[in-house]
Amino acid sequence: MEDTFFPFNQNLLSSLNEPILFVDHSGTLLAGTNAAYKLIGCNKENVLANLNDYFDFEKLQAAVNRTCILPLKRTHATFLEAKCVFLKEDTYGIVLKPLEIPGGGTFHIKDTVNESEGLLILAGDQILDCNESFATIFQYSRTQLKSIRLGELLQLNKGTIDAEWWKGTESGILAGKKRNGSPVYIQVLDYSSYHGKEDARIFLIKNVTDQVKNEKRIEYMAYYDELTDLPNRNFFMKILDEAINKSKKLGEEQLAVYFLDIDYFKEINETLGYSFGDKLLKAISDKLKFFLGPDTFIARIGGDEFLLLQNGIKAKENTVKLAEDLIVEFESPVKIGEHDIYTSISIGISVYPNNGKSPEALLTHAQSAMHVIKEKHRNNYKMFETSISENFKSMLTMESDLRKALQKEQFELHYQPQKNLLTGGIVGMEALLRWNHPEKGYIPPLDFISLAERTGLIIEIGDWVMYEACRQNKLLQGKGYDPVIVSVNLSAKQFHQKNLVTKIKNTLKETGLDPKYLELEITESMAMTNEHYILNTLQQLRDLGVLVSIDDFGTGYSSLRYLSVFPVTKLKIDKTFMDASQKQNKAIVKSIIHMSHSLNMKVIAEGVETHEQIEFLMEENCDEMQGYYFSKPLPPAKLVQLLTAG
Repeated sequence: MEDTFFPFNQNLLSSLNEPILFVDHSGTLLAGTNAAYKLIGCNKENVLANLNDYFDFEKLQAAVNRTCILPLKRTHATFLEAKCVFLKEDTYGIVLKPLEIPGGGTFHIKDTVNESEGLLILAGDQILDCNESFATIFQYSRTQLKSIRLGELLQLNKGTIDAEWWKGTESGILAGKKRNGSPVYIQVLDYSSYHGKEDARIFLIKNVTDQVKNEKRIEYMAYYDELTDLPNRNFFMKILDEAINKSKKLGEEQLAVYFLDIDYFKEINETLGYSFGDKLLKAISDKLKFFLGPDTFIARIGGDEFLLLQNGIKAKENTVKLAEDLIVEFESPVKIGEHDIYTSISIGISVYPNNGKSPEALLTHAQSAMHVIKEKHRNNYKMFETSISENFKSMLTMESDLRKALQKEQFELHYQPQKNLLTGGIVGMEALLRWNHPEKGYIPPLDFISLAERTGLIIEIGDWVMYEACRQNKLLQGKGYDPVIVSVNLSAKQFHQKNLVTKIKNTLKETGLDPKYLELEITESMAMTNEHYILNTLQQLRDLGVLVSIDDFGTGYSSLRYLSVFPVTKLKIDKTFMDASQKQNKAIVKSIIHMSHSLNMKVIAEGVETHEQIEFLMEENCDEMQGYYFSKPLPPAKLVQLLTAG
């Protein structure tokens, strides 16, 4: 054969041991190895040779990239395992393997295929023979398999093989069981009639067990939560979409989506550890599984949040009843090791079609309702209302505006002066954040601080406040005004930053402010949680030279032991105790002042608005005060005027 038929060198091909042929689209031989010519019984000098004269090339051509079983036409006792690959310009490459099956009623298959593929000769449901690879797939010997019906091996419903059983399911996969009972999955790659026995066929089988297991694992990961074995968000949305479509067809049925959040789960995690938290989530999922039924579907979407779908609702009372039952279920403790954990849940509910007609809308509205009840009450449920959605949209708008406020320098600091009651001089000033919105004007801190906390923006905002307060205080000192202390409030998120002390140290260095002129205010509730961490952080701040005061004192759950250990320099009496109409308030203020002095702390009263309050505080030897009686919070320019006048 001349080399012009194909760009490969025939001498090179002849040196290969594998049976390989190259043909055109009509089956005309272009080139090949000596092993291939010998296998099919073709003279390589026969330039016009066509594969169709030797085996069914059209079948092979129609199954490009798939393995086929082909009987050689010159002898029906010889079969080929062949694979055809399209190359280019109507050229195909064919890889051959011999499958010699002698006739005479004796069935024997040589092991010429790889371990994941097996050969099987079958007559109806009877296994006539197989190779070792097929026997290994099912963990039987070849002799044992000859006494087993294929229907038993593949666990088919009928004792006999139905027509075209080898096609399997839609995916082409057939399920069976190994000798030890474990599952095995096979796929019939190809088959061919066998001449040695009537109705007999030879099958090429591929072991796809690993492939199926991997697919099942991927499917599990896509649709299930690994920790709790509950369906995940993807699966829930799929089921919810199907339920909506079904409800549309029925016309009258409603369905409800419940968004469940575990109350105080974060605190449990931080106190007892994340491993304990995982155990708690598993136990909670078991509680929820109790509510599984033909009309309910439960999923975990991450963290401490779960979803529940209730189908076939006839009245609102059905929806409320399930929510109430869920809350009651969580009144009993969850036992984990030696701990009896009492948890509660906050539930938001949305109903189809009243609260949404798509899975996304129903989920979003249920979540919004859950956030509302969690912020106000916890251990309760809330049905979605349109007003919730409007408030949520308003919150999203404000969050976007907050981010712009940082970028476009819309924040300002106002300062409320703090006065020494003994000397009458200004000794400090509390830095208070103000947001000057370009369209809405000044927005009260109460309207955006909690949002900043939830979104985490409070960290960036807090960093800006800290830097600006130190910078402006140093600027006042540079202009010759008597040095005063600037007080800056720290949020819980700020205070629990691992790099808080480093941040403050860098801020003082950059602004040049002496640490003794910076006072950090933390709330009483913050000071009384995670004692070891708080004590360590406070000590580092005091070592830095920064002052620390406890704000809103008297409103939380203080302990004298904490106060005696913490390196706190000042207590701030909450303004609620300055209300003289409540007789017990004076006694509380007296106690706080005397206790502070006994612990070598200063005490400052906030919210002072009357002369009578001043006289009372002076009589009780209160150190400092702030409030409208002396001055409201002032922008820097007006603060300078006050300092100048003083």
